[in-house]
Amino acid sequence: MADVDSTHSISSGQVSSPRVKNDEQKDSKKLALHYMETLVEVARESFLILDADLRVISANPIFYQNFKVSPKETQNVLLYELGNGQWNIPKLKKLLGEILPEKKTVKDYQVSHKFETIGEKTIILNARQIDTVQLIILAMEDITARNDLEKKLAEYTKGLEVKGVEQATNLAERVKELEALNKTMVGRELKMVELKKEIVALKSKPRSSIEREELKKK
Repeated sequence: MADVDSTHSISSGQVSSPRVKNDEQKDSKKLALHYMETLVEVARESFLILDADLRVISANPIFYQNFKVSPKETQNVLLYELGNGQWNIPKLKKLLGEILPEKKTVKDYQVSHKFETIGEKTIILNARQIDTVQLIILAMEDITARNDLEKKLAEYTKGLEVKGVEQATNLAERVKELEALNKTMVGRELKMVELKKEIVALKSKPRSSIEREELKKK
């Protein structure tokens, strides 16, 4: 009887072991998801948590705010089907379908795309694939405003450079005009000096007898 019970016990253990392991995996995944959601809840960037099939499990409030969507429109929806397919972006598909499965972690992956609701955006993506719990965490930083500011600053700097060149050219022309005027003035001064010398020379020259007679008559 003891042998029968022992065999039965072993048999039951072999059957229940996969079930226990599966339950443990579910618990681990649930715990990991809890920690992720807690962290992304207070993050400043937009976050998505995806399952292995790229279905959205969770998103943080910033994501809903930035992309003008609701939890109902987002959760349990395939990523590429979000917002009438506006997330079906070739570069994003390459990131999640080719790069991430190989590298497991991807940083500073830039994507530019025109969204239906929020317009043209440039986004920096950071992703991490966690194989042990079959989850993907995707962070999104919108750098559109920063890029626009950098472009405006570049244009402003270029404008200043053009103005600087124009001012330098104008200044050079003004210098040339002053130099020409200075030469003219110097030339006149020299002529005046020469004329004064001639006058002095004439005054110091002895007078002729005719000049003396003329002076006497006066």
